[in-house]
Amino acid sequence: MNLHQFRFVQEAARRNLNLTETAKALFTSQPGVSKAILELEEELGIDIFSRHGKRLRSITEPGQRVLASIEIILREVGNLKRIGEEYSRQDSGTFSIATTHTQARYVLPTPVAQLRRQLPNLRISLHQGSPDQVARMLLDETADIGLATESLAQIPELVSLPCYEWQHVMVVPRDHPLAEAPRITLEQLATQPLVTYHASFTGRTRIDRAFASRGLTPEIALEAIDSDVLKTYVRLGMGVGLVAEMAMQEEPPNSELVWRPLGQLLGQNVTRVAFKRGAYLRNYVYSFAEMLSDRLSRKLIERAMSGEATDYGM
Repeated sequence: MNLHQFRFVQEAARRNLNLTETAKALFTSQPGVSKAILELEEELGIDIFSRHGKRLRSITEPGQRVLASIEIILREVGNLKRIGEEYSRQDSGTFSIATTHTQARYVLPTPVAQLRRQLPNLRISLHQGSPDQVARMLLDETADIGLATESLAQIPELVSLPCYEWQHVMVVPRDHPLAEAPRITLEQLATQPLVTYHASFTGRTRIDRAFASRGLTPEIALEAIDSDVLKTYVRLGMGVGLVAEMAMQEEPPNSELVWRPLGQLLGQNVTRVAFKRGAYLRNYVYSFAEMLSDRLSRKLIERAMSGEATDYGM
């Protein structure tokens, strides 16, 4: 048996047993994938997959145990590579960060620039996607660290820690009737067309829950994943913006937009930092996490990665 066989089996499981997609993902041929899997099954003396003709139909019970072992083996192989890079190239290599647009645009620039100044030979690769995609990049070891508000805490294969809290704000043009309202209510907002995030981005689920808890059905005029896009359409009069507060912090004092905090109506959101459980973290990963938040430390992350605790609430 060999690592190629392990990777073929693992990828086939990830690609819903589609060998064509498996071969494409691994830059090889479908017959080669099929042959490697059959050879591994023959050596082990079990069927990892049940078949209908030449097509894989499901993962067998022993196959589930094989996949669990393969996951551990390949994870440790990755760890070996990272250990080698750690000690052969202390201040270089590639640091991969998976995150959402809002975090990449408004939260990460300062710590990324700070890390780059400290380690000028380190190449930083920033991957942007949905919270689910951030989780998948961590699980696939495309990324060393992930940052998002949704999804990360629900995946047992990830270790995640609270990084910081934030709230949504209402954003309107200065001449909008709500700009000078002494008190904003959910009932007022429900009468307005709203401009806000797609369902799985930047705390949108908290917005929906807040309205639903009051029996209100707001009119969503426009959804987007990019805070700058949302602000653009608010400026054009498309509706009242419900935007992450960090997206407004760079607005100049004389901006044509006015924003009001909505934490008292919509609650607080928690952005989390995450790592793949069992992964070997290089020194600069710990350094970067500490730059993200003064609530994070190497000792804290090591405790979480060792399984001593599952969370550290705010």
